[in-house]
Amino acid sequence: MTFAEVMKELEMLGTEQTKRTWANHGATGNFWGVKIGDMKLIKKKTKHNHELALALYKTDNVDAMYFAGLISEPQKMTKTDLQYWADKATWYMLGEYMVAWVTSESNYGHEMAIEWIHSEIPHIASIGWSTYGCLLALKKDEELDIKEIKSLLSVIQKTIHEQPNRVRYTMNNFVISVGAYVIELTELAKKVAQTIGKVKVDIGNTACKVPDAIPYIEKMEGMGRIGQKRKTVFC
Repeated sequence: MTFAEVMKELEMLGTEQTKRTWANHGATGNFWGVKIGDMKLIKKKTKHNHELALALYKTDNVDAMYFAGLISEPQKMTKTDLQYWADKATWYMLGEYMVAWVTSESNYGHEMAIEWIHSEIPHIASIGWSTYGCLLALKKDEELDIKEIKSLLSVIQKTIHEQPNRVRYTMNNFVISVGAYVIELTELAKKVAQTIGKVKVDIGNTACKVPDAIPYIEKMEGMGRIGQKRKTVFC
């Protein structure tokens, strides 16, 4: 499919109901309200297409930008591409999910995650924490910097309640990811979660809830899934 064909089909698939849902979740600007499931139907026609993904992301249309991530080829993304995507992803569903997924499966996942985590721009920091959390799910434990992860847990323990809204959310998710995917740090993650206590995040006009880290990790333990890595973080 061509760029024009994809844009036309996305527009046709948009609904007012989904548009309201995206708006309730904080989406702003130009978008039609296309369900993710419908986007995946278009993906079957386009397959993965790096150049098309780059072009779609530059439209500033939220639906097209999200779809760009679905058809992206992370291994072909440059650091410049990734930074551009992160800078433009001011809606958390684009940044904390799609951009984080793409970055974690690129050649620069760890490098960008660390750089973004230390950003003073809240949405960039959130993407950084999400990206690193994805790396924990993808990489074997022996490929991870355990000392660095412990240091990041310490930062979270000391500062999470002082952080901006979505940064608190992604920090909490990072603790969960450590506990769920890094076997030798599961108990430490639970201790950090216990020290942190309840994490409060304004989730707007939605039914979403901030996950409680300890019950989440313990549920994974009960299912025997601690340390089970994923082939991809895309869903």
